Formats: sequence, C-alpha cells, structure tokens
Amino acid sequence: METHIQVNSPDGTYPIHIQKGILGQIAHYDQFGLNRPPLVITDSNLAPLHAQAFADKIGASCAVMTAGESNKHLATVANLYGEAVTAKLDRGSAIIAFGGGVVGDVAGFVASTYLRGIGFIQIPTSLLAMVDSSVGGKVGVDLPEGKNLVGAFKQPLAVWIDTDILATLPTREWQCGMAEIIKHGLLADEDLLNPDLHQLSCADELVRRAVQVKVDVVQRDPYEHGERAHLNLGHTFGHAIEQVTQYEWAHGEAVGIGLLLATMLSHRLEFCDESLIGQVEGILSHTGLPIRLNGLDPEAVYAAMFTDKKRKDGKLRFILLKGVSKPFIAENVAKEDVLAVLSALK
Repeated sequence: METHIQVNSPDGTYPIHIQKGILGQIAHYDQFGLNRPPLVITDSNLAPLHAQAFADKIGASCAVMTAGESNKHLATVANLYGEAVTAKLDRGSAIIAFGGGVVGDVAGFVASTYLRGIGFIQIPTSLLAMVDSSVGGKVGVDLPEGKNLVGAFKQPLAVWIDTDILATLPTREWQCGMAEIIKHGLLADEDLLNPDLHQLSCADELVRRAVQVKVDVVQRDPYEHGERAHLNLGHTFGHAIEQVTQYEWAHGEAVGIGLLLATMLSHRLEFCDESLIGQVEGILSHTGLPIRLNGLDPEAVYAAMFTDKKRKDGKLRFILLKGVSKPFIAENVAKEDVLAVLSALK
C-alpha cells in the first residue's frame, strides 16, 4: 500500500511516495510527469546494480559520479554540468537523483544551478537518504575547509521511495540510516526509539514516521530561520568528526555518536536527566553504531567545529535536549564543557 505525503513549501507543493516495489511500476519517464528525457545522476556503486538499468528502462540518459563523500565537491559538479550539456537538457528538462545522500545533494545542486535551475526528482536508495536528505530541499557540496559550505535550497518535483531497495543495503548503510531515525525519535516521535521497530521488516513504518517528522518541521520553517535547526541535533559534533577523520567515519556513524555527545553535553549543562544518556547509548549500541571516539583528539574535533556552516556570529551553536521531544538551540557553550564530553568518549 502506498503512503503519500504532501509537502507544502514556499515554492509549491510536492509529493513523497513511499511503497515497496514502486519503482518496478515505472516503465517510462512520463510516469514521473516529465515530457522529455531526464538525466539520471547516480554513483559508481549503484550504476551497475540498479541505476543504469533503471535509466535505460525509462528512456533516460545516465551520468555517473564516483561514489563517496570525498567526491562531493565542485569538480564533480563541473563534470556533471558537462553531462547535462551532452544530454541536451534545457529549461524544461529534469534531473533524477538515484542514490544516497551524496548523490542527492550533488545532483540537486546541479539541478538548482544548471540553466539557473531545472526540475529535480529524488529517488533515495539508502535509509539515511530516504528519511533525511531527500526531504526538505537542502542541496550542496563540500569544500576542503568544511562540509556543505556551498549549497542552495532546491525543492524537488517529487520524492519516490521504494523500500524494497533497503533489502540490498550493506549493514553499515542500514546503521547509518538508523542514526537519523533515532535523531527524529529524540526530536519528535518517541516511538522511533523502540528497538522492536529497528529491523528491515519494519522499514515501511520507520521510513513513514521518520519522514513525517522531518516534513512537519520543514513545513513550519522551510529556510531554517528557527525550528528547522533542531534537525541538526548531533550534527555539530558529527560534521567535525567526519572532517577530522577525512570521512573515514560515515555521516550516520558520526551523527550517531554526535547524538550521544549532545545528550551528554545537555546533562553536563543540567538540562536533562542522566538517564537519557543511558537510553541513547543503549539504542546506539543495539543498532551497532559507535559509542566511542576510538582515540580521536578532542582538541582537533573542537577546532573542526569552527568551519561548520551552522555557526552564527562566529559562535558555535549546539542543538541540545531538555528531554525527548524537547530540543533547543544553545549558544555560548564553554569550550571546557565541549572538550569534557569529547574526552569522556575518547
């Protein structure tokens, strides 16, 4: 049975379709509401598995970027502009992102800037992309100095989520997606913290509930003037960890331990009960996500935070918790407090 979630944004409305096997029902690009062949952008992992066959089936061109966060940069974007020219895309054309969060971010940025903006459809293939990066219209790339420092808001024409694809995910990719689901549980839907749901057989419910959390937030604050910043819970720590490890830590792994660090910082500053630390640590451990920094230098992680785009007026901003479903923005957190929680998990 298909779940259909309508998203209202300042640029219009778009649907999110969630259903097992939904992509198998698409035989031609016109079923996406397109009137000319699109360009499918994917990565080198997915092209031979799913994406090239999908593009061929619907009558689309296919462009392949090298997989991995380390390739989420402007040189990749420049190459994809060339692919768009070769595919003869015009102002009425569209790009389909077929892949995980990196593909969606890069392809969306290409779509937002090529010919000053063309249509864009998201087909997320990882759990993380399904529940987080494919929803809300944020697109962009990294600079050597930091993550997502170049970007735009680009709302898709639609998001198509086929949960059957999750059966092919490596365990590590499932775990990374679970980090964002746990985040959404801490922010707004406590049922998402139930370990009984954290399995592939419950994928439809997990995806539906997690997507709804994000949709509710981005509809209220589409351009991150306030509440939407809550979706960065765990990310100030997480992005810094990614940068320090040169992306050896996957995004979901870094965000997962970032959730634990944010909870520990919340308790240290006397905003939440110590029991919440144990709850978050237990859920992460059960999921298989890291709960220790494995020797990372706390000073290096702290320094990396100052390249984060979420800074305001030169100050770090953390999303902290007063409890489940009680997030808030904290500024002027003392360095000694941040280093204390980092050192505790070193």
